[in-house]
Amino acid sequence: MNIALLGYGKMGKAIEQVALERGHKIVLKVDIDHKEYNFSGVDLAIDFSDPSAAFQNIYNCIENNIPVVSGTTGWLSRYNEIVDFCKLNNGAFIYASNFSVGVNLFFNLNEYLSKIMKNIHGYDVEMEEIHHIHKLDAPSGTAITLAESIIENSDKRKWNLENDKDNDLYISVKREGEVPGTHTVAYNSPVDAIEIKHIAFNRGGFALGAVVAAEWLLGKEGIFSMKDVLSI
Repeated sequence: MNIALLGYGKMGKAIEQVALERGHKIVLKVDIDHKEYNFSGVDLAIDFSDPSAAFQNIYNCIENNIPVVSGTTGWLSRYNEIVDFCKLNNGAFIYASNFSVGVNLFFNLNEYLSKIMKNIHGYDVEMEEIHHIHKLDAPSGTAITLAESIIENSDKRKWNLENDKDNDLYISVKREGEVPGTHTVAYNSPVDAIEIKHIAFNRGGFALGAVVAAEWLLGKEGIFSMKDVLSI
């Protein structure tokens, strides 16, 4: 498979390594300074670009009939525009806030736990996410995905970064060193606490998941998620 990398930062380089190990070729690398590029010879694109560039990158792929996998967060206010454009052009698109297999299992575990806790009184839920100091968005896309499942199954109105609103889900955001990503969901009561946590040790899991998703997407048409890729 001939892959275009849209975004060639640390994640782009990690994806390149995994893709080459799995027998693919990188035929195009687009960094933030590249405003124009040619998809000649490209089978599929993987986007881990700057949030300010992601929408246009994904749009360009669909417009040029290039299947695209995106893990960029911070642009989702325009997600529905991409979905509509993809349907109109019979394109192929996967977005995930996190491509790690372990994180996607964690998403399912979080959803299951939130449904159980919905009818259990006496617990209050909050979240914490820790990432490296270079991360541009806060909270992380992964944290937002976790929060959305909790909100759907609780009386929380929305998530908030300030712990002073009783009806909001508090997300504590920390930026420390080179931490790849740690996410914790905690249900606290006066007598005990229940926690689930995912800790990433490096970017390898994210990169592998993105390449696996790309392999799965090639030859398909539609809008998909990692649940489709992993059949969960």
